[in-house]
Amino acid sequence: MDYLKCVQSFITATESGSFTAAADKLGITPAMVGKHIQMLENRTGCVLINRTTRRQGLTEAGHRFYLYGVQILATIEDADSLARHLNEQVTGMLRISAPVAFGQRILTPILSKFLQRYPAVNADLVLSDRRVDMIEERFQIAIRIGNLQDEGYVAVPLPPYEMVLAASPAYLAAHGTPLTPADLSRHNCVSFSQWRSAHRWQLQGPKGQIDVDIVPRLTVDSGEAIRQAGLSGLGVVMHSRVTLQDDIDTGRLHRVLPDYAPVSRPMHLLRLPIRPAATVVSSFFEYLLQELVPQPASPGGAAHIIG
Repeated sequence: MDYLKCVQSFITATESGSFTAAADKLGITPAMVGKHIQMLENRTGCVLINRTTRRQGLTEAGHRFYLYGVQILATIEDADSLARHLNEQVTGMLRISAPVAFGQRILTPILSKFLQRYPAVNADLVLSDRRVDMIEERFQIAIRIGNLQDEGYVAVPLPPYEMVLAASPAYLAAHGTPLTPADLSRHNCVSFSQWRSAHRWQLQGPKGQIDVDIVPRLTVDSGEAIRQAGLSGLGVVMHSRVTLQDDIDTGRLHRVLPDYAPVSRPMHLLRLPIRPAATVVSSFFEYLLQELVPQPASPGGAAHIIG
């Protein structure tokens, strides 16, 4: 027995004056309206409607039940309306992880616009170049650069993270400019310790991908530290375009081997596989995708579970 449907049929029949009119409003048959009311009468043990061939009217019990029934349906409608309103509201706390350079230059402006749009949202943005554990460290959303491991997160591919080779004018004047990828093995190189191999750089050249073995003078786990090492003249650095582009544009760094671009690194937007996701999480997740992936996602770009 669907109690609420029975109450709704009774209330509608009472207000409409007939089973037929109630059936039209509810989109069911008059026989079903009668069945619902009969089920209510069986449940209560009272006759609620006096029915004759010409007219129908409420009994005393029916009149009392009608007053309570109206309150029941109104309360349910209020509860549904409140739930819809709360679900539509974007409110709450976001805890987000992102690499330092990407977070500073790309993510922070996007997050700032989102927070201005939704005043009831607060955010804790943690910038770190290390690979965080989203569950252990209570992150709801993360930007991950590099190959994904089997961690069970919901992951959406983002445009690849472009990389460049660069060195300071002072270093190139003192040590010469590498002319071929093989020359890098004889130069001071600064490498990122979080990569799968800090001693091998992958370059994409005119004839395809090549691997270059290097002996890093410095291995470090911070993109900003790599940038500073390059600016100080320590050696050739390989890092993201977003980190180094301003220095290249102003001449503080020079591109090295421009015909051999480092292989772009995969980048993903991650969230925990909680279903349904909190409204604030799903809203920011979709907002980020709109900002970072302006073109409609292809079938290959759909969200998928890693793990």
